[in-house]
Amino acid sequence: MSVDDATAAQDDHEEPHPTQALDDTVHQRVRLGVLTVAREADRVEFGFLKKQLAVTDGNLSRHLKVLEESGLITVEKGYAGRRPRTWITLTREGAQALDVELRALRALVLRLETPRAVPDV
Repeated sequence: MSVDDATAAQDDHEEPHPTQALDDTVHQRVRLGVLTVAREADRVEFGFLKKQLAVTDGNLSRHLKVLEESGLITVEKGYAGRRPRTWITLTREGAQALDVELRALRALVLRLETPRAVPDV
C-alpha cells in the first residue's frame, strides 16, 4: 500500500474537517457580525449595526444585500419620526445558518484543543 493509499484509507474513517461546514456567505467577518447582532434582538437598526461592526455605509449595505439575497435576513425601510431608517431582522433560515456556523466553529476549536495522535505519513 502506498503512502497515498494509506492516507486515503485513513481519510475514509475520519469525520470531515470542521471547516467543511463553514458557509462563505455566513463566515465573512461583517456578515457574521450582522447575523450575531441581529440574533440578539428582534430587529436591529442600520446605524447601530454600522457602529457595532465599525464599517462604512456602503460596506454594510453591500453585505446586507448579500445576506438578504441569500434569505438570511429581511430588510425593512421606514421612518422614525421624520428620519428614514432601515431595520434588519434575522430570518428562520438565517438563524439556522448561524447555528450551523457556530457548531462548525465549536468543532474546530474542540479539534484544536483536543490532543490527537498525528499519523505517520
